[in-house]
Parts: sequence; structure tokens; C-alpha cells
Amino acid sequence: MNPSTLLALLAEVQRGTLSPEAASQRLAALPFEDIGHARIDHHRALRTGLPEVIYAQGKSPEQTAAIFTSMAATGSNVLATRADEATYAAVLQSIPAAIYHSTARAITLRQAVPEEPKGHIAVLSAGTSDQFAAEEAAVTAELFNTRVTRLYDVGVAGLHRLLAVRDQLITAHAVIVCAGMEGALPSVVGGLVGVPVIAVPTSVGYGASFAGAAALLGMLNSCSPNVTVVNIDNGFGAAYTATLIARMAHRS
Repeated sequence: MNPSTLLALLAEVQRGTLSPEAASQRLAALPFEDIGHARIDHHRALRTGLPEVIYAQGKSPEQTAAIFTSMAATGSNVLATRADEATYAAVLQSIPAAIYHSTARAITLRQAVPEEPKGHIAVLSAGTSDQFAAEEAAVTAELFNTRVTRLYDVGVAGLHRLLAVRDQLITAHAVIVCAGMEGALPSVVGGLVGVPVIAVPTSVGYGASFAGAAALLGMLNSCSPNVTVVNIDNGFGAAYTATLIARMAHRS
């Protein structure tokens, strides 16, 4: 249950359109709801400002669909990451309004009242092959009500492409940079902006890239002190942190 949903519930009780007993039943799912194979943390948005997210990989389509349906019943926005077409088909049976983002491998449901975006982040990909991680980050941040500027295919092999979008880059409160191969792009970006840069090493590259390990180590050894690093292909984790940074900057 997100904060706005809880406030709406309390307002119904205050107006007399919902009995305290009925409200108590709806609040019984707090802090979590046990549906057998999962314990869903409906209370997380009240504690942290951002809701629980479903990690679909490793779950059966039916399990993900059951969790997605339970979360949707609270009136909140819902996000499932690392979801395939079969999982989306299962979710769609119960939630026809759900949307599948194939590049991001994410399923979203937006049903909360839209608000003004809180903060601004830029999401960069070094190459087109890195867009799966960049889109996971962008879709996540947008569902969390953050303004996102996508700047794709701006890797160091053609540095002029990055410099051509610098004006869009420097307006962001935080920057996410997704890169494979040797993972050099975040260091370059870190030298151009005065905000946190969250580097996402991707599992893109030839044999000696070791499925992203080379990019990960390169980013961890960045000479730009404003660069921090998440795990390989973790666009979601980068977006979660960038959203919190952008919200703090927006409030100040």
C-alpha cells in the first residue's frame, strides 16, 4: 500500500463512507501478505517511499502473476523485472492493463494518480547492445515517478556522440551509465558532470570481457570519484538508487 492509498483509506473512514471494521480488514495485509509461496511487503512504500518490486526470474509465470495481482489490488503501481513473454501472458489474464516492455524485460501497471515527476535522471548506454540494462533502468525510474532522459549509443569509441548530448546530460540530478566491453564510459561521464554517476556493467563483449566481469572491474577502478557501481546488468538497482538521489535533489 503506497502512502497516497493509505491516506485515501483514512479519508474514507473520516467521511463515513468506509467503516472502521472494513478499513481494519483492508489494513490487515500490513505489513505483509502471505500468499503461500511469497510474503508480499505492501508496507514498503510507507517505510522507504518506493514500493516492493517483483523479481520474476526464477519464479514460475503463475507465481509472478499471483504476486502481481495481489499488489495491483492495493491500487498501487506494480513492476515486475526480468520477466519473459510467458510470464507476461500469465499476468495479462488477471491484469489486462499491464504493459510488457520487451527490451527492459519488465511488466508494469500504472494505476496511481499521476503526479509531477520528482527529480530528473539521465540514462546512458554505451552501445545499442547495452540498451536492455538501460531500458530496465529507465522503465523502473519512470514508474517511480522520475523524469528520465534517454541518451543511447554514446560510447567512447565515438566520443563526439557523447559530447553532442552534454547539454542534456548536465541537467540531471543523477546519471546512470550502462556499458560492457572494457566499461570505460562511466569514467568519461564522471568527468563531465557534477552529480553522482551510477555505473552498470553489462554482460556485453567478446570472450575476455568474461560476461561483464571486465567492465565491472574497470568501473570499480574508475579514476572519477563521483562514479559508483552496481552489479552486472543491474539496471533496476541503479534506477532505484538514482531515483532516491533525484528525489532528495528535487526536495532541496
